[in-house]
Amino acid sequence: MKIVITGSIAYDYLMSFPGRFTEHLLPDHLEKVSLSFLVDSMDKRRGGCAPNIAYTLALLGETPFLMGTAGEDFGEYRQWLQAAGVDTSLVKEVPGKFTASFFCSTDRDNNQIASFYTGAMANAGELSFRLVPDVDLTIISPNDPGAMLQYADECRTLGIQYIFDPGQQCARMSGEELADGLAGAAIVISNDYEFEILRQKTGLSEAALLRDARALVVTRGEQGSTIVTRDGRHDVPSVPPHRIVDPTGVGDAFRAGFLKGMALGASLEVAARMGSVAGTYALEHLGGQSHAFRWDEFRRRYERHFGATLPAAG
Repeated sequence: MKIVITGSIAYDYLMSFPGRFTEHLLPDHLEKVSLSFLVDSMDKRRGGCAPNIAYTLALLGETPFLMGTAGEDFGEYRQWLQAAGVDTSLVKEVPGKFTASFFCSTDRDNNQIASFYTGAMANAGELSFRLVPDVDLTIISPNDPGAMLQYADECRTLGIQYIFDPGQQCARMSGEELADGLAGAAIVISNDYEFEILRQKTGLSEAALLRDARALVVTRGEQGSTIVTRDGRHDVPSVPPHRIVDPTGVGDAFRAGFLKGMALGASLEVAARMGSVAGTYALEHLGGQSHAFRWDEFRRRYERHFGATLPAAG
């Protein structure tokens, strides 16, 4: 199956705050917030939604095609992804720009405050599915909003099955824009917080979302995920981590596991279970691309937790 991963390509600057953000928010002064958090550490990591998803999907035995825009500083990153098994032939390097950057501080309760610098991501609309032959499945993950809508429109026109994953861009996009991206999506994925924003902005109920989509998948952190279809809903538990290091990229790893399940022709429940296992590997490491595993190791962890089998080969 030819799977194309679209979304932001970025460098992550991950910082650790030893306290709790909530202890420094004054309820009576939220109309004017002025805060600075002194962090204990900072790490620069390869990130961005699309490479994070593609990296874990490659660990799972697929050869995903990464489609996005990066800056002049992408050379080493490209080599890393290619060595990991990701096809980067659809990535365009934009002259005179830096790759997008994600600045994120995490507190002791794993709450996060982040900022995102667009950089070369602003050029994502220069890419097109019309120039990519034989696509079986794609995910439209957070990216330049205009590009996300363009990709959704192209997928509908070309008959390409797509997952719409607006993520952090729920805060940036209007209700009309979000509704446009949702129309025709095979599956919609969102975390629980962003899904509430999506519902409020679009005014769409779960039933309305499912008029077009096969399923709605809502991730809930340590509570796992919920699959909603026209036939009902099913809760899928998370997989307990051996240790908790960093939540950055956990949602992207979940999406990779889910995509692998779809590639195997598995049920949505099994795909979400695979997402849970993949997400836990990311949670146990710093950043979205520090974890590593073999398919047989992944399969054993899945079977230990869920008491069911997966194919012997990825």
